[in-house]
Amino acid sequence: MTTRFVHTPVSRPELMIYAQFQGGDLPVDATPEMTAASKRSDFDASAGTSASVFPANAPRALLIGLGEKDKWSHETARKVAEAIAPVIIATKAGSVQFDLRDVPLASEFGREFGVALAKAGWDGRSMVSKKDDDRKVETSALEENFDKGLIAGLGLGTSVNMCRDLVNTPPNIATPKWMADYAMQVGKEAGLEVSMISGDGLDEHQLVGLQNVGRASINEPCLIRIEYKPSDIVVGQPVVLVGKTITYDTGGLSIKGKDGMPGMKCDKGGGCAVLAAMHAIATVIKPKAHVVALLVAAENCISENAYRPDDVITYRNGVTVEVTNTDAEGRLVLADGLIWACEVERASKIVDMATLTGGVVTALGHVFAGGFGNDDGHYSALEQAGKSSGDKMWRLPLHDEYKEYMKSPIADIVNSVKGGKAHPVQGGTFLSFFVEEGTPWVHIDIAGKAMPADGPTGFGVRILAEWLEQTAS
Repeated sequence: MTTRFVHTPVSRPELMIYAQFQGGDLPVDATPEMTAASKRSDFDASAGTSASVFPANAPRALLIGLGEKDKWSHETARKVAEAIAPVIIATKAGSVQFDLRDVPLASEFGREFGVALAKAGWDGRSMVSKKDDDRKVETSALEENFDKGLIAGLGLGTSVNMCRDLVNTPPNIATPKWMADYAMQVGKEAGLEVSMISGDGLDEHQLVGLQNVGRASINEPCLIRIEYKPSDIVVGQPVVLVGKTITYDTGGLSIKGKDGMPGMKCDKGGGCAVLAAMHAIATVIKPKAHVVALLVAAENCISENAYRPDDVITYRNGVTVEVTNTDAEGRLVLADGLIWACEVERASKIVDMATLTGGVVTALGHVFAGGFGNDDGHYSALEQAGKSSGDKMWRLPLHDEYKEYMKSPIADIVNSVKGGKAHPVQGGTFLSFFVEEGTPWVHIDIAGKAMPADGPTGFGVRILAEWLEQTAS
């Protein structure tokens, strides 16, 4: 069952939320029952703890702990919200009101609570035959800045859950064409311009990575273009977001084993994050910026006409690639997107997002995404957005010496080096050959963050949307 939180003024709440710092005062209107709850042995007001309160002549309440006041931060606010959101859902209250008028960082706390409530209410079992009806919960806050943050957070959480739903959609449904149709529906609802290039159009525009990777599948590949262009800005060189959208990855002729293939519906995670970020940009953030998203969508399958190890692909920008591993397909389609971003869109900045390598999971686990960049200022701005949004990334090197790894004996470069040396760095280095010199670019490898064993996280939506919120003029 999905629990959907909606913002609306609540006159008679079924649940009130109050907060206390460790050693701090209770709310001025604290009831005797709240005072008693604050003294219970199982509640010490540490960050993320809670105590239920049942006043005699007032709505049920939840007293939440915020930890030490001098250690209160945006990160702590997020942790508290993530801990308390499931507790609120478990109360089964139909309306919730926050009374957190004396809590610092009110706007940030409200945003984090909105996102946390939306995420906690998500149900990933979308394909079960019998489901309980969705439950709607009304919510609002008494403190104005917290309330504004709550509204934004619920909107962002909706976009994050869109990403999770997309990643979770099975490959017999989520084909490249289905992804394009979904994007067009999102565009219609959010005011985005969406178009698709497929079939002969791939030939016309020399989108050879998509053609090669996708040719073995009955579901033809496509480039999905999504544009956000506010009417009150002077349109110039856009910011371009590129998302790897491999709707299923068998590995191709370099086939995955029986244990490596299940879960490869998640290999479209980068494209799903970019699409959902565009939804957040258009409906919540609304930056004064021209933004274009490119989803490079294909299915990596096996057939008599599948692309092969030893094939050489010549890209639109002239770079030749010897295929050494058909299971390193994501970088081949991303190359098309990066070339398009540079040559067709004339991008002012580029960010690409991809579930690119298993090596980044080995290096960073499920805590950080791997980040690469050719421009320190561009990278730092994204890194800051990652810290504030919780979509954290850790910088890995892009150095000319790694280009020596990628050399081919018969072409310019190979798509993968045997032995797995510096595998995430190989991916980033490969992609750098398709970014024009002087164009600021960041590559984010989200394999460890988008695809954990317990289901899709929606990683990537907030860092992209909030980066534009923080940097767009």
